[in-house]
Amino acid sequence: MEQYNPEYVLILSGDHIYKMDYKIMLDYHKANNADITIAAMPVPIEEASRFGIVVTDSDNRITEFEEKPANPKSNLASMGIYIFKWSVLKDALIKLKDQQECDFGKHVIPYCFNNNKRIFAYEYNSYWKDVGTLSSYWEANMELIDIIPIFNLYEEFWKIYTKTDTIPPQYIAKDAYIEKSIIGDGTEVYGRVFNSVIGSGVVIEEGCVIRDSIIMNNSHIGKNTTITKSIIAEDVTIGENVELGVGEEAENVKFPKIYNSGLVTIGECSVIPDGVKIGKNTAISGVTSAEDYPDGLLPSGGIIIKAGEVE
Repeated sequence: MEQYNPEYVLILSGDHIYKMDYKIMLDYHKANNADITIAAMPVPIEEASRFGIVVTDSDNRITEFEEKPANPKSNLASMGIYIFKWSVLKDALIKLKDQQECDFGKHVIPYCFNNNKRIFAYEYNSYWKDVGTLSSYWEANMELIDIIPIFNLYEEFWKIYTKTDTIPPQYIAKDAYIEKSIIGDGTEVYGRVFNSVIGSGVVIEEGCVIRDSIIMNNSHIGKNTTITKSIIAEDVTIGENVELGVGEEAENVKFPKIYNSGLVTIGECSVIPDGVKIGKNTAISGVTSAEDYPDGLLPSGGIIIKAGEVE
């Protein structure tokens, strides 16, 4: 960082979805002669206890931080977006160099606050979503398939571009049916797809029914397979006559805080054999065989990990 000698440093979180013009936030930071500016979003007061809350004075200078308070004094939730004066950030990082697992929210900003630095809240009032959990990631994808999504990818004045490989367009077979879905380039659809986000290079065979699901790039779904409310990672192979998302919900036996909300989660490069049924709040990782499914079933809340350990 020293070689660039910046005046300001912008810190972002990698698991949030939003559109923001950081120049406007930087101008606000400069106008307040702030040492730190924290983007904050108003949330319903009844939901404020789920967030890290900032309390401000009439000039929007932060006077107090509350971490998931039972009785919040404010409804401004920190978004994990920070602008620092480089001199202030550098000093904090040097002073905290021996701090284990040093964290901006837990260590750096409290250190600066306790040393009377000028910390301001920049209020943001548009779409923002934390997708740090499987359920919030699924929700964000489902929101994208609306005709005019809340997080609009198609605005003329602020388009979002992505890098794509040079691959053929989608192929939709004569008897296929697609409703309210996003289908990536190079994907072949021979079955039926409803309310889903399908990546590039996916093959969905005849007789398949896909509902409320995310299927990532280069996965193959065998004939007559039914997939409901699932997240399927890249390069997955699912056999024929498989059913995902069956039965009643049950708490995941090993990681209930990760695998919940009725989702089926299949890790990258996994293989699911023909003819098995998989319940809700389940997770599978690795190449599995029929022997891994007693009576042809992974019940709700079950987990099969055959590709290393899950943290």
